[in-house]
Amino acid sequence: MYDEQRPAASGIILDADRGTLPFQLIHGESLVAAAAWSAGEAGVELVDSTLPLAFVVEREEPLVLHDPLCPMTPPDFLAACVDRCVGSGEVVVGVRPVTDTVKRLHAGDLGETVDRDGLVAVCSPVVLPPDVLAGLATDAGLPTTDLVRLLALVRHDHAGRVALMEAPPAARRVADADDVRLLEALTLPDPG
Repeated sequence: MYDEQRPAASGIILDADRGTLPFQLIHGESLVAAAAWSAGEAGVELVDSTLPLAFVVEREEPLVLHDPLCPMTPPDFLAACVDRCVGSGEVVVGVRPVTDTVKRLHAGDLGETVDRDGLVAVCSPVVLPPDVLAGLATDAGLPTTDLVRLLALVRHDHAGRVALMEAPPAARRVADADDVRLLEALTLPDPG
C-alpha cells in the first residue's frame, strides 16, 4: 500500500490513558501493533509519543493521531484522511454513525429520543495540519490524548476547518474485550 508519491505525514499511536485494552490481542497481534501496522501501510511515519511535539512541528507535515482502540482502521482510509488534510488544510476526523438510541436527560428524568442523523462517534484518525498542530503543541505534548476533548479545543479556534470523514465499519472503536472479539469476527480475512 505504501506509495512514495503520498504526502509525508508523521503519526502517533495514542496508547496513553487507555488502560490495558490496547494490549489485548486481535488476529494474534496487540491492538497497538495492529494500529501501528495500519499507519505504516498508509505511509505514516510513526514518531515516539514521548518526543516533544516541537520535533513534529519542525517537520511541517500533518500529524496523524491514531487510536489503538480503533485498531483495524484500514490503511487506505488513513491515507485518504492525510490526503484530505494536505489538500484542504482542514483538521480531518474519522467518524462512524451513531447506532444506539440516545435520550435527553432533564433534571434526572429520561426525556425525548435524539435524532441520530445529526450525531457521529469519533473514531480514528484525527489528522492535524501543521499550523493547527503548532498552535496545540505544548512542552508536555498534546493538551490531551482524548480525541473528543482535543477536537473540542480545535473546534474552538478552527471551527470552520474541521472535516468529518465517515470511516468504514472496520474502524469502529472498541471499549472492552467483548468489542475486540466482535471486531475480530467482523474483520476476518476473506478466505477466497
